[in-house]
Amino acid sequence: MVTSGAALESSDTGAASPAGRPIVVCQSLTKTFKDFWMRDRARAVDSISFEILPREVFGLLGPNGSGKSTTIKLMLGLLKPTSGRIAVFGKPPTDVEIKRRIGYLPEESYLYPFLNARETLDYYGRLFNIERRTRLRRIEELLEMVGLQGAQFRQVREYSKGMQRRIGIAQALINDPDFLILDEPTTGLDPIGTRQVKDLIIELGRRGKTVLLSSHLLADVEDCVDRMVILYGGRIRAEGTCDSLLSATDRMTIESEPLDDATVSEIDTVLRRRAGTGVLRVSKPRQRLEELFLDIVKRAQVERLGTSGATHGGQTAAFLKGTEGEALIERLVTASDEAPAASVVPAVEEGIRPSGPDVSIIDTLVSSGGGGGGSVGDGSVARADPAPASPPSMKADDRVDRSVIDSLLAREDEPKGRSES
Repeated sequence: MVTSGAALESSDTGAASPAGRPIVVCQSLTKTFKDFWMRDRARAVDSISFEILPREVFGLLGPNGSGKSTTIKLMLGLLKPTSGRIAVFGKPPTDVEIKRRIGYLPEESYLYPFLNARETLDYYGRLFNIERRTRLRRIEELLEMVGLQGAQFRQVREYSKGMQRRIGIAQALINDPDFLILDEPTTGLDPIGTRQVKDLIIELGRRGKTVLLSSHLLADVEDCVDRMVILYGGRIRAEGTCDSLLSATDRMTIESEPLDDATVSEIDTVLRRRAGTGVLRVSKPRQRLEELFLDIVKRAQVERLGTSGATHGGQTAAFLKGTEGEALIERLVTASDEAPAASVVPAVEEGIRPSGPDVSIIDTLVSSGGGGGGSVGDGSVARADPAPASPPSMKADDRVDRSVIDSLLAREDEPKGRSES
């Protein structure tokens, strides 16, 4: 498909992508890798043009070495195209602002081996500046979703490849992205995890997320993509929906209840008489191997058989479902947390003074010389045993022992009187 220049220019406005405006636009995109002497070594992407629309599950398919991962890295701004143009959310892929709207699962899970699952998700949540309460809630939901609650405190270095893939999928979803890029997401996963990833992609597509799924396992992609591009040798060889690409036009299948041989022979006679062709093959439908495997696992789980690896996982994380009721509850809880703890200040009754020190009394004692406590300038601090609390109705003047103050003043005057005599 050739993308018009007007479509690419309309996406360069920088505005949020409404329905119908492409999330990703690639026009004559080419990437050539060079050697040390700047000679062309390999052309990984050769003048490809396509669009990814909002709310679409888009498949980027092809065998190993067909240019899938290189195309994804060009979308993320990790590589610079040799020629051609590319826009993501209406901006260049190197724009930092669009990164918070993208979730990315690379082909290989590059994780810190000394962190456990919780610490890994917390680290990526902090990179997106996600508030702590929201971050912890999402970590719990994602760990339950990918089936790693039982291994959440084990270091990633102890995980199998499938378990590392599961935590990689969780980190790609921690920021609740608008555009999710999954590069070979089912690599290393067992059939249970593969089925779960496909269900997750379908659920995100129903919610309105845009998903780019890159894989060479065509059976995994067939069940969940809306539209696909098939690459080979860096070029687009086919493009379209699953129905348009996979529907066979040279034959037709008719399903019915089990028939006996006489009925099949009669149907064959009618077809030859009216359509000029007969029944080519009669067979019983086979159950898919994936369905058989999942059925066996379900029966084992009913029998409560234990496993030391990742479990089958739970439902899709609540924040990925995006229900309006949960968002409203979260806003109300956040607002209540930000409110002051005591919103009502008790009124001060007349005649009741604060329980703190009376400044006027302290000034009187300091000006009198503070006998026995050291002068103010020498840095010493007079300590006194705390006096028992007085009843609230007693005034400050009633709490002061005037005789003590008078005796202090008298002692100060005595040396003066002796010197005069």
